[in-house]
Amino acid sequence: MECVFGLVGNGFAIVAADTSAVHSILLHKNNEDKIMVLDSHKLVAASGEPGDRVQFTEYVQKNVSLYKFRNGISLTTAAAANFTRGELATALRKNPYSVNILMAGYDDEAGASLYYIDYIATLHKVDKGAFGYGSYFSLSTMDRHYRSDMSVEEAIELVDKCILEIRSRLVVAPPNFVIKIVDKDGARDYAWRQSVKDVTTAAV
Repeated sequence: MECVFGLVGNGFAIVAADTSAVHSILLHKNNEDKIMVLDSHKLVAASGEPGDRVQFTEYVQKNVSLYKFRNGISLTTAAAANFTRGELATALRKNPYSVNILMAGYDDEAGASLYYIDYIATLHKVDKGAFGYGSYFSLSTMDRHYRSDMSVEEAIELVDKCILEIRSRLVVAPPNFVIKIVDKDGARDYAWRQSVKDVTTAAV
């Protein structure tokens, strides 16, 4: 029951993801961070099979770092998104990854941007996007309330509305979410929305 969504505002992009690590009917943990800081001004929010999600996002992160190390300049968000799409397309005909990605970034010339990349290597630049069962509620909520000139405070309020809809309407809703933001000051954590703490079971 994964939920990943994001949007672009006035000079920034925000992505949010649930923090549940689930297998079958089992919940393993409530604090799994599914949003990776790709570099100083890029974020990757991913959903999909846990092994594919972790392995592929780390692979992209290391290759983006390698490019900067070799060439002395960072990839733009568009270039990183196209690289990611190319790797998914190559793997699709060999050993496909079951992973869906929202890539958010900020570039000096282009400003903030958000890219939608799914498991069959579809790439789109979007103003708002979502993956998982939560997308049924977050997309409709964003369709109703989203504006391209939103401030950070307004965007966070909209993200909270999406989280509230998911928690109240999805049958098996994830309790906790992490929110991250990227703007001219860089990519960073913004907040965690927790309704359930991760409790360690005492040994019997």
